[in-house]
Amino acid sequence: MFRRLSLLVDLYELTMVAGYVRHGMEAKPAVFDLYFRTNPFQGGYALFAGLEPALDYLEGLVFETEDLDYVRSLRLFDTDFLDYLHDFRFRGQVTAASEGEVVFANEPLLTVEAGLAEAQLVETALLNLVNFQTLVATKAARIAGEAGEAGVMEFGARRAQGPDGALSAARAACIGGVRTTSNLLAGQAFGIPVAGTQAHSWIMAFPSEMDAFRAYATTFPDHCVLLVDTYDTLRSGIPNAITVARELAARGHRLQGVRLDSGDLAYLSRETRRLLDAAGLHEVKIVASNELDEHVIESIRKEGGRIDLYGAGTRLATAAGSGGGALGGIYKLVELDGQPRIKVSSDGHKSTIPGRKRLWRASRDDGRFELDALSLGGETPRPEDPVFDPTNPMRHTPIPAGSRLEDIRRVVMEGGRRSRSGPPLEHLAEYARGQLGRLPEGVRRLLNPHVYRVAQTQGLRAQRERMIEAAAAALRRGSPGSGGGS
Repeated sequence: MFRRLSLLVDLYELTMVAGYVRHGMEAKPAVFDLYFRTNPFQGGYALFAGLEPALDYLEGLVFETEDLDYVRSLRLFDTDFLDYLHDFRFRGQVTAASEGEVVFANEPLLTVEAGLAEAQLVETALLNLVNFQTLVATKAARIAGEAGEAGVMEFGARRAQGPDGALSAARAACIGGVRTTSNLLAGQAFGIPVAGTQAHSWIMAFPSEMDAFRAYATTFPDHCVLLVDTYDTLRSGIPNAITVARELAARGHRLQGVRLDSGDLAYLSRETRRLLDAAGLHEVKIVASNELDEHVIESIRKEGGRIDLYGAGTRLATAAGSGGGALGGIYKLVELDGQPRIKVSSDGHKSTIPGRKRLWRASRDDGRFELDALSLGGETPRPEDPVFDPTNPMRHTPIPAGSRLEDIRRVVMEGGRRSRSGPPLEHLAEYARGQLGRLPEGVRRLLNPHVYRVAQTQGLRAQRERMIEAAAAALRRGSPGSGGGS
């Protein structure tokens, strides 16, 4: 899928790892959590994606001769460290939510357990792979959710952030509910169905719009979708498309659809549907494109638009929109040598949650999700146990009686090898669709979504508060920075 990612590291990872090797710390058992602090797009959830590419990366991580030659050319590192990189393999354990799972801020999407140097070295690549794909999968889920029964096609490759960005976006969009892509490389790599029509240049290359339509219909009589807005949608494009549809029918074929790419899409799609139906072309589909996202689609539907397939490009592939652009995922050390570690910040929401954790999801009898609870690794919460709001420790609530509690993460890699082969992309998309359908009412709302509760158990809350207080006491004594203890 991607080129070799051995050197997809920030320099500070190499300098830290070199320091760990120099001081004999590289093998200390370490635990890192990868999570994000704020739900993207000012929304109520995120959709986890990028896990399988991340596991591919970890399994295949080696430093080839050309990588080592480049590192040597920096003139920062000694021979012992270059020898360490030469023999490097990731041999750790990864615990993660399923790809396609709905997740929320401050929940560990994945946890890496390995020697300190191993776990540190993979930080940038893991964040790169998970951040972007989770962001695009979430954007796709929002777009597909607003499209309703209409399908969504991804065609953002030309404006994506480079070739890898285009591939990653197509893959993640499929997990989020997009059905097809225009990107043949993504179709080849992931088995995503491909779709497309023609550009305005095709129409303009012929003496007239009618000539262009007839030429395309002759070339692709069973896959003909006509772009109708080059000159005038309702006075030229649609009448000409109707003529070509009748000519196709006379030869035993059928016009598949027409595409609208400009103008008032709600109005134009209503009028297009009226004209097509009046001509007896009820089966001809209406495709719409032109800078579409979830908000534009919501507006089109509210105004009675009659669109059967939405083409989402730039705003999907670049995850554009308020609260988009970047997920802001982070990768933090939470345990070292068997002791929990904490980063304390004057900015309260940046203080980390120390120690090994489990992520529990409480569900009702009908399968709807109630709340999530983070616990210590050895805790098993039960219905009616109190759980605490991490932003306000005085605010707590019991886990609803009768809830079914499930740890939604599992070990997906041991000893640097996958625990099982990755599921097909269509299975991930189906899983994501099912999980999105189990969210409480209002969480998927675009404006002022319902806030899904992510709480902490009493044991985890107590450990975190003790460690914050210990750090504050050490600061008062003039000896801050231990970060450890329980």
